[in-house]
Amino acid sequence: MWRPGGGATLIRATLCEHAGVAVPPLPAAFDTLAAELRELLPDTSGVLDVHTHLGRDEDGQTLDLDSLLSFLDQVDRSARACVFALHDPDRRPAYSTPNDRVLAWAAQAEGRLYPFCRLDPADEAIAEGRRCLAAGARGIKLHPRAQSFGFDTPAANAIFELAADAGVPILVHAGRGMGPMDALADLALRHPEVALVLAHGAIADQGMFATRLAGHPAVFYDTSIFSPFDLVELFARVPAERIVFASDVPYGRPAGGLFATMRVAAHAGLDERERTLVAGGTISALLERRPLPPPTPPRLPAVRPQSGRLTRIAGYLLMGFGAAMGSGPPPELSRIAPMVALARAVCRDEDPGAAGPALQRIDGLLAAAEELLGARREEAFMAFGLVMAAGAIAATDQGH
Repeated sequence: MWRPGGGATLIRATLCEHAGVAVPPLPAAFDTLAAELRELLPDTSGVLDVHTHLGRDEDGQTLDLDSLLSFLDQVDRSARACVFALHDPDRRPAYSTPNDRVLAWAAQAEGRLYPFCRLDPADEAIAEGRRCLAAGARGIKLHPRAQSFGFDTPAANAIFELAADAGVPILVHAGRGMGPMDALADLALRHPEVALVLAHGAIADQGMFATRLAGHPAVFYDTSIFSPFDLVELFARVPAERIVFASDVPYGRPAGGLFATMRVAAHAGLDERERTLVAGGTISALLERRPLPPPTPPRLPAVRPQSGRLTRIAGYLLMGFGAAMGSGPPPELSRIAPMVALARAVCRDEDPGAAGPALQRIDGLLAAAEELLGARREEAFMAFGLVMAAGAIAATDQGH
């Protein structure tokens, strides 16, 4: 898929600065990733990350406006994002303080941010939602794990009715930490007029959502997914025109997330125009109330060939991710190191077969990741990005 010498502009070329705040430049190991991304998505000006946060979280994560814009600049200085509050310690009452902060920060971002209001169904959600929508919010964020609620309640139904009246989408956490989510599918089917974005590829119940909501006119799946196999499977279950790019920053990074998404999209056979829709065109049409691209059948078959060597690598890297995430919050990223070492051992195969070029490339990324893991926190997150990119390559390379 990727070939060197593409003449790409490097994402990492300069420091990204806003009001004197700088995000460190991406290290040289990202050069091949940046070059491939520019081949997969020559025009990055339309990128729109549907899942980003601002403020602070009880788990210790924080992100300010300058840093968010700097992370977006690593993709393109025109890249935009939907943004909402974290699980903020100041969320009482009704998330009003974090929501006001997000609205104010978005107003300072010169049109690059679409603010969503975060609501808690148990805490004056409708009044807060109406207040925020009147103040310029462009959508609603719900986090059933953090706020410990279900969707089979009058309060959840009222939030969907509010979204229907306002004509705004609802983005819902549908990732780890959730049980069966059939009640959300029931609610979505009762309100087909409400656009629903299922975060994290709906991995909490991906098969159920893909089956039950197949006829829903406006259900979307965001790509902030840690497993490349979940992302590949998403392209085998739902229309590509309903998959939308997301990074989950500060837990992920836009540049790395976009690389993985575009890599998998190309693996699924999407052409440049279709990849542009995934990167931002589809969600931009939704937010600006333009016609949505018509859905087409899923692009990948249910059963797919895969290199055993590359599958071993992806498996070890996912084990490392689990070790790091299980150590937090905040995650201790150095716990990835033993699994990175095992993945690199696979790369030393003296009989690599057709997977040889991919193994060599992955080994270079993982070697750079090992050097960064012991550095400061942001550099360690860069190592994490290299590991996730290596996993995406392992899951999609035709090394067989």
